[in-house]
Amino acid sequence: MAAPLWVANIQRFSLHDGPGIRTTVFLQGCPLSCRWCQNPECLTPGSLLKFTRALCVCCSACVQACPQLCHSVADGEHRIDRAECTQCGRCAAVCPTRALEMIGDERTPEEILAVVERDRPFYETSGGGVTISGGEPLAQVDGVAGLLRLAQHRGIHTAVETSGHAAWGDVERVLESVDLWLYDLKHLDPAAHRTAVGVSNRRILANLERLLGAGVPVILRVPIVPTQNADDGFMTELVAYVSEQPALREIHLMPYNPLAQAKYESLGRRYVLQGLQEPADEMLRALKARLAAADKTVRIGG
Repeated sequence: MAAPLWVANIQRFSLHDGPGIRTTVFLQGCPLSCRWCQNPECLTPGSLLKFTRALCVCCSACVQACPQLCHSVADGEHRIDRAECTQCGRCAAVCPTRALEMIGDERTPEEILAVVERDRPFYETSGGGVTISGGEPLAQVDGVAGLLRLAQHRGIHTAVETSGHAAWGDVERVLESVDLWLYDLKHLDPAAHRTAVGVSNRRILANLERLLGAGVPVILRVPIVPTQNADDGFMTELVAYVSEQPALREIHLMPYNPLAQAKYESLGRRYVLQGLQEPADEMLRALKARLAAADKTVRIGG
């Protein structure tokens, strides 16, 4: 039996993570630390307490339930002492409005696929399937390999969204079970890449080029983030790089979305790019035109 997987969320009826209507499985655990990460609940494996302040009615049920005395309600405000919280989930179990929720649990590949298969009719009519995302799917390669084999055996189209920061041997373990790779590329300059995401891009670029050399379907996904890579220097490097990759036919430009900032607050975490806004539409259209001129199919968004 394949190893269980730490799952943050299974999102059904997804339209932006590959072709057709898809079910996206968001796994936990990632070797990168992107400053703009849109899924902070996926950074590390384990159960996390999420607090949505707008849903809280200050009923104090959590105060009574918490064995660590982490919750307090005073003057119409609910506070959580995150330093004392053990993520036991007792507060979430008694919260009547779901202002408190636990995110992250272990599931077997069979349990995950049972959810995926609920929407099989939509996959068949739209050309969709299942997308494994995260986090970084290859950080849990044992379970992911099992899940992909199960999906493939049952005739479900498979896609993996990856940062590419993994041992090539781990990529090879799943290669035959992946119908489409959604491959993230954040920076081409090694120093800028390390500053933005915490690791070198050497392995990422090497794995991308090996995948392209193997002739497997790859869509390059490029986050465009103001103050991080939304500048002419990166755009010029990107156009030059993809022009040298004839096997790379399709590129998706992924504009930064500031709505993710609320996720950090709900998890009691600090967001380092607080107040950052979306990239300008004109800049995105200009980059799209430059890439299209390099004979690539380009889309803004997934």
